[in-house]
Amino acid sequence: MCRTNRFQKRKEHLGMYEGQSFSRKYTDYCEQRKRRRSRTRRLVFGVFLAVCVAALALVLSDRLLPIEVWATPEKDSKDIQEIDFGAIQPEESEPEEEPEPEQNNTPVIFIDAGHGGNDGGCVEDGIIEKEINLAIARLVRDKLKELGYQVVMSRSVDRYVAKEDRVRKANEIQADIYVSIHQNSSDERSVNGMEVWYDGTDAQRDSRRLALLVSQQTAGSTGAAERMVRGDADFHVTGSTQMPACLIETGFLTNREERTKLAAAEYQEKIATGIVQGIEYYFHPKTMYLTFDDGPSEENTERVLDILKKRNIQATFFLVGENVERHPEIVRRIVREGHSIGIHCYKHDYKTLYQSTEKYVEDFEHARRVVYEVCGVEAQMFRFPGGSINNYNRQVYTDIIKEMTARGYIYYDWNASLEDAAVSVEPQMLLENGVETTKGREKVILLAHDVVYDTGTILEDLLDRFPEYEMRPLSEEVEPIQF
Repeated sequence: MCRTNRFQKRKEHLGMYEGQSFSRKYTDYCEQRKRRRSRTRRLVFGVFLAVCVAALALVLSDRLLPIEVWATPEKDSKDIQEIDFGAIQPEESEPEEEPEPEQNNTPVIFIDAGHGGNDGGCVEDGIIEKEINLAIARLVRDKLKELGYQVVMSRSVDRYVAKEDRVRKANEIQADIYVSIHQNSSDERSVNGMEVWYDGTDAQRDSRRLALLVSQQTAGSTGAAERMVRGDADFHVTGSTQMPACLIETGFLTNREERTKLAAAEYQEKIATGIVQGIEYYFHPKTMYLTFDDGPSEENTERVLDILKKRNIQATFFLVGENVERHPEIVRRIVREGHSIGIHCYKHDYKTLYQSTEKYVEDFEHARRVVYEVCGVEAQMFRFPGGSINNYNRQVYTDIIKEMTARGYIYYDWNASLEDAAVSVEPQMLLENGVETTKGREKVILLAHDVVYDTGTILEDLLDRFPEYEMRPLSEEVEPIQF
């Protein structure tokens, strides 16, 4: 467009008429246009600045929230993802105050949903620990009530409760056990799995068994790795409670995969199921009768007895008469420490024992007399060397059993075994044998041999694998397991 045409357009736009000053009108037009452009630029810049400030505030809000760390000191927020929060939002309709338990014989379980209110706990990618803790705690409460337990919660809504008040409440109502539910964090974002903590300074509270049960059963229901069960917890809720107590970190919010699981209602259900099963076994354990054959042995039996005494466990020893004569003091210790005694044989010679019914009875009665002379026990229980049916007695075992039963004696076989009588078995294999052969059994008679060195080596680890069982000695009132 030529200059003349541009000039004419501006004249028309300004509405110039005859007799008016063009230069004045054109100057005013330019100033107005300049002011409009300036206002537009300021408006655009203001909007842009507001958006930037809002975005920065959103990012910083996750990083600046207060975080309480139980096992690791630092937690940050990365890898933001969309998650359905419907499963973990607190229900504000829940009552603020927990009802007092009734005064009866029903166990009272105190369930502590960690953090709450302005204490969010660990926060990762918008997932807040306090909400997961509460969701799981409510599920645990409901499941326990269905089983007939009385349950008191530290909080049933999203509110802050000081740890001192949680402990005070549990002690005041004289709860039978205390379980605190939390989530974990780590600087190493690949770390995953469960941790269960307890105060091991007071053995009378039986917190260790509770912790082992909660860990074992929750790992079983979820498939999560059992990182550790630790007795050096330095938490107020485990150290100041007067009842058995443990704190479970059900997973790591700093691990992306585990975080996604923990936020899901289905996985929370699995966690709650495991915790409840652990509590159920604590109050209603299965039964295991730990039995030892072939002893006593000076070195190995003493070591076994030391471990059993430390754990306050009574077992059953099926003794060999020759060894009783060699180590009478060990036999007397066995009796003194509350273990039960049965007869295995006098001389562990299969070929002689099983020649006939008469030979077996002769050997048995010899062993029985020796045991009575050493410790004063009239043993009625016995175990056949090799079990009631073995390769050496197939021709005579029915006659022997008939005769021994007629004499009033009771024989006990087994339904689980370390298989430690085998030659050259690695200690770890003994442990695995015991666990594998015990799986799924409500009542277990476990066969072991106190004369085997490696049996004593793995015994403590073995006992830790069976917190769901109450260990008892055999007696004549126990229905025998027989092949």
